[in-house]
Amino acid sequence: NRRLIPAIRESARGELVAVASRSLEAAKAYAEKWNIPLVFGSYEALLASDEVDVVYIPLPNHLHAEWSIKAMRAGKHVLCEKPFVLSLDEMDAVTAVSRETGMVITEAFMYRHHPQTKLVGELVRNGRIGSVTLVRGVFNFAFSSRDNIRLVPEWGGGCLWDVGIYPLSFAQYIMGGPPVRVSGEQWLGDTGVDEVFAGQMIYPNGAIAQITSSFCTPFHTFAEIIGTEGRITIERPFVGIEETTHFHLYPKNGQPEQIPIPPKPLYLGEVEDIHAAILDGAKPYLTLQETRSHVKTALALYQSARTGKTITLS
Repeated sequence: NRRLIPAIRESARGELVAVASRSLEAAKAYAEKWNIPLVFGSYEALLASDEVDVVYIPLPNHLHAEWSIKAMRAGKHVLCEKPFVLSLDEMDAVTAVSRETGMVITEAFMYRHHPQTKLVGELVRNGRIGSVTLVRGVFNFAFSSRDNIRLVPEWGGGCLWDVGIYPLSFAQYIMGGPPVRVSGEQWLGDTGVDEVFAGQMIYPNGAIAQITSSFCTPFHTFAEIIGTEGRITIERPFVGIEETTHFHLYPKNGQPEQIPIPPKPLYLGEVEDIHAAILDGAKPYLTLQETRSHVKTALALYQSARTGKTITLS
């Protein structure tokens, strides 16, 4: 929330008008901190307000589908945090309600909208590193406290759902679609959720993606795309992009290149995208079909980690 609020206020066509919490006291405290004019002591009250056109849902993972559906049925468009949902049944239900109501709903993968990610995709699609053979991605961090909703199994906890979904989605973006088979390994912590996850994904052309995520190692993000004519490395592929100014391209022949990153606030792109979808009728940059593939792939990786088997995606 603290990162999205400045992006909403910086956007040309949106306004932050309301906040809701399960208690009015908590909502008032948050509204005072962030100077938000309207306050609601329940989610239902916010959805009933005519002052609100779009809602952002950053709730625990297991509540995403329920409140996305309630919001759309109340006539609100939705920007929903990743992971979008926790099952394909939930995914299909959310998609059906979006079609039924005409409400826009999209997954809040902010890095996908950033110029760095789009520029990397253009370089790959323009053949600068030849045919992609391998994508590697990492997103690790360590908790400061074990009292964290990400460690609750019933709430969709686990590092793959929370941060591993970033390199998973990045691989899908670079590869142009979902994998055909996956294998996963996980280390379960004392609450029963994966606190370390490693996955491998095989794509229709034989290309491979390898992803790792963790809740118990120091912060580290990295992505690398290896092709037949070179490779691209990205130090900050998912978060903290504003803290760096370039990524690197290493051609097969010639000198390494520092590719400048066009500056843009990390969260602004996803806000502008949903505004364009609502106000202009534009197609959301991140489609529900792409989001369904994210969920399907994550579920297959978890199945592989539980069973010790390679899972083929239909």
